[in-house]
Amino acid sequence: MSTTSMPGEGRIEYEWIDGVERLDMYEPGGYHPVKINDVLYSRYRIVDKLGFGGYSTIWLARDESMERYVAIKVNISGSSQAVPLRETSVLRALSRLRSSTNTLSAGHPEHKFTPEILDEFIIEGPNGLHPCYTVSPAQGNLREASFSRLFPIQVARRLAGNLAQAVSLVHSGGFVHGGKFRLPPLDLSWEYVLSVVDIYLRNVLVRTESNFDELSIDEFRERFGEPEAIPVRRIDGKPLTPNVPPEAVLSLCLGKKAQDFTIADADGLILSDFGETFNPSMEKRLGRHCNTPVSKRAPEALMVPDSPLSFPSDIWSLGLAIWEIVGMKPLFGDCETEDEIVAQQVDVIGDQHFPQSWREHWERQGEEKKDDRPQSNAHWPTCDRGEMASS
Repeated sequence: MSTTSMPGEGRIEYEWIDGVERLDMYEPGGYHPVKINDVLYSRYRIVDKLGFGGYSTIWLARDESMERYVAIKVNISGSSQAVPLRETSVLRALSRLRSSTNTLSAGHPEHKFTPEILDEFIIEGPNGLHPCYTVSPAQGNLREASFSRLFPIQVARRLAGNLAQAVSLVHSGGFVHGGKFRLPPLDLSWEYVLSVVDIYLRNVLVRTESNFDELSIDEFRERFGEPEAIPVRRIDGKPLTPNVPPEAVLSLCLGKKAQDFTIADADGLILSDFGETFNPSMEKRLGRHCNTPVSKRAPEALMVPDSPLSFPSDIWSLGLAIWEIVGMKPLFGDCETEDEIVAQQVDVIGDQHFPQSWREHWERQGEEKKDDRPQSNAHWPTCDRGEMASS
């Protein structure tokens, strides 16, 4: 069940639909209700849905002016433009950096490992003004591709190398790709949105094949099928408002499986999602504010949480991503506690490679935690007595 509230009425409850964005975010300040075959900006015909996040929905569209396919990111209207402006400004800066003669001569390849913005515009709808931008579409992400199979080893090596060069390009521009941070309220009923923007395999995409643009929409449908749409219904049975789309569209996967990847696919790698990218020389972000899952968090965010994060945290994320590219499974499990993850990090890297100050800080934290272990002088009752333990 998904709920939302509209001016002048109580909470609206919707039937739950698995695998789609939160329907309660279709309200003023939230998502724009995009429908299949809509034409945005008098130019882009919506063909299918590629994905969604806390701040946007992403759609495959046919650019009827340029006769090509694009991915359109339609941002929510309640973000005060902060997140989309951050992302587009970073992408423009990286595009300039990537094309500069100095950068290329310094060893950065001409391959475009970060998205290039093709167009930017704003659309108006029942939920407000929505900043949008278009990029070349991708066939899928590496996490979906490698869910149950390994990449061929030569492909895995090329993917790892290209991802490292993408991160190097980002860092050479003075940016840290980011982590998962709790953001301030957006004056919406859903209060907080967590944006997943770390360097991990769901944010590593692969470009579509070179002949993809040659497909007509009918040929695209014949190859990939019709959009999978599910009617949206209110629990109270009342008609939907214009704020909500009549159907929720499941995301289409254009990609292939890991075992079918080629070197050409690996050379189409794209590092995506720059909505929380930041410049550490201008903006301080502490480790304790990072909500990246503990298993993927950099050691400094755990051991010295009051220290600012910077480029090393990206390098840690890069290392974990490369491990998953080569080995399919994550290096650290998702069910362990912070203490267990730190112990595993020390075990993997070696105690001697951690700064002494980090170890001392972590040990002090451990001493300050409440010790729930039995005390040596405690008295415990037998099973047949109702005594209370005393010390």
